[in-house]
Formats: sequence, C-alpha cells, structure tokens
Amino acid sequence: MSEKSVSIKPTNQTRIATLAGGCFWCLEAVFKEMEGVERVVSGYSGGTVPNPTYEQVCSGRTGHAEAVQVTFDPKVISYKEILDVFFSIHDPTTLNQQGADIGTQYRSAIFYHSDGQKAIAEQTIRELDSAKLWVSPIVTKIVPFEKFYPAEDYHQDYYQHNSAQPHCRVVINPKLSKFRSRYRDKLKQ
Repeated sequence: MSEKSVSIKPTNQTRIATLAGGCFWCLEAVFKEMEGVERVVSGYSGGTVPNPTYEQVCSGRTGHAEAVQVTFDPKVISYKEILDVFFSIHDPTTLNQQGADIGTQYRSAIFYHSDGQKAIAEQTIRELDSAKLWVSPIVTKIVPFEKFYPAEDYHQDYYQHNSAQPHCRVVINPKLSKFRSRYRDKLKQ
C-alpha cells in the first residue's frame, strides 16, 4: 500500500496550522467558520504507523492524534488568533483526554511548521498559564510537524453532514456556540 501522507502546501498567501485537541470533528467544525480560514482537513498526525486507518488510530497503538490541518490567510487571521480559538474550544489541561474521549489519540498538541510557530505557541501557553484560566496547568505538547494523513472521506465535513447526530448536538454544538459568541468578529460573513 502506498503512503498517503499529505501536508497541504502553503502558498505565498497562505499558512498551515496543524492542531490536535480531542475529536477532529469538533476542531474542524469551528475552524471552518473562522474568517481567513480557507480549508480544514481532518486527519492524523504525530504517530509512527504510515497511512493509518481510523480504527488503527482509535486503538491507541499508532501514536497518532486526531488532528486538523488549517490552511489560513495570515493577512486576515494570525497564527496567534488561530491558537487563541484552539485553546478556547478544548481543555488543554487534561492529558490524553477530552471529555469522554480518552486515549493518546485525543491528546492536545500543536505540530509547528516553523520556528516562528513554535515561538508563538510557547508564548501563548506561557500567557494562558500566567492568566490562570484553568485550575491545572496546560499539558498541550508543542512538537515539530512531521506528517499528516487525511482521515477517511466520511470524516471530512462531518458536522456539516451529520449535525443532527447525537455527538454533534451534545459535543460539537456547545463548542460552536461558544466560538460564535466569543469570536463574533472572527466569523465568516
């Protein structure tokens, strides 16, 4: 089987953020509504098994996290603003867990694509920890980007196609509501 690792290549006008914060359906649904975001792909990053399937990643044995690759226009939205939204829509203080989702595949991680992204991520975490927004310290890992494998087609645009599904109503809708309320000025028109 050929390897399908894909990293969307940024253009001169766009940049890429690769983020893991629990279920990729949640992250994808929020970032798709953000002004300046051109594309969001759900997939897997941070593991050792080439071309993993969803079932393999769910086993917790591949080392991958459910992640999204966000293609954005830095003239419209900054990497820092992407991270601010990221930290507001998941709990970065729980190790390998988001709500009822437990396992390393649900860890909080930032896969940086440049030294600049690494520095911004480190500074953002320092600022958030200093602000004491959470009782516990942030456990989000900041690691160099290596590979990204797009998830199977049925995972792409999951919320858009399945918004009536219980997981979407119970887990994703509150995250979307929080994002829409807190970041009204960042919503696509």
